[in-house]
Amino acid sequence: MDLDWLKDFLALAEQRTFSRAAEARHVTQPAFSRRIRALEDWVGTPLFVRGAQGAVPTPAGAHLQPLAAALVQGLDRARRETRAVGERETAALAVAATHALSFTFFPTWIRRQPALAGPLNLISDSLEACEAIILAGEVQFLLCHTHPEAPPRLDGERFPSRPVGEDLLIPVCAPDAAGAPLWPLPGQPGRPTRRLAYSPASGLGRILAAREAGLTRGAVLITVFTSHLAATLMSMAREGQGLAWLPLTLAEEDLARGRLVRAGAEDVCVPVEIRLFRAAGSPNPAADALWAGAMGEAAPARPDGQSGS
Repeated sequence: MDLDWLKDFLALAEQRTFSRAAEARHVTQPAFSRRIRALEDWVGTPLFVRGAQGAVPTPAGAHLQPLAAALVQGLDRARRETRAVGERETAALAVAATHALSFTFFPTWIRRQPALAGPLNLISDSLEACEAIILAGEVQFLLCHTHPEAPPRLDGERFPSRPVGEDLLIPVCAPDAAGAPLWPLPGQPGRPTRRLAYSPASGLGRILAAREAGLTRGAVLITVFTSHLAATLMSMAREGQGLAWLPLTLAEEDLARGRLVRAGAEDVCVPVEIRLFRAAGSPNPAADALWAGAMGEAAPARPDGQSGS
């Protein structure tokens, strides 16, 4: 049995058509169909009913779907964890960082650190995914935005942290012809402000959700788009699709060029911290050097993982 067969099966169960599933798996439709038949032959029973409504899982297919998903996820996790062990053996340094910080803060910040011995591996993902990665022991560090009301889901004893920078979440949108905000706060009952929101996987989304009552009190908003990527929300805002709360480190160039304008007053901006979390109990000379460099930039963190200010 080929692992790709299970991945094909899951793609078809989700897409419900052979053409879309084959496209998602980057194979031709005939090759995709042959692999589905091969899996059905291996299992010994049909897994899909082909009809006008597309490919619908049979009872056997519906039974297999969660089992196949768990098996694929388990094998992927085993591969990542085994690779992480091998990387630790070669003293490679691995850092997980949220998408926005990977593009804005990290390149400048890492250049200020002492010369690192050995390779550096940066993994960029949502905060939810980065938390899972450091909890699995795949990286030594996590770099993310934090706020006292929405800290990362990491135990302060196992994952001590230090502040390494500051940022500000500001509401922005495209300007109108006169240079005023196209989608201003607080909005009006007859013309609600279109909101470009973060998904729950986003750390910025968690922070804004924790501050929701203060940020949107009296505002007339309608959420029209959701993503865990701040860069995607910025692109949508730039095109006039709505308002988004973006990190100033990400939006400052667009603000300077006039592609975006502030859409609200200072009282709806959210000061946030940029913190570096370390997985304790993983001795590594390169990790020690990076941690020491971070200590030289900011005050030590409290044991609970929050700043001392």
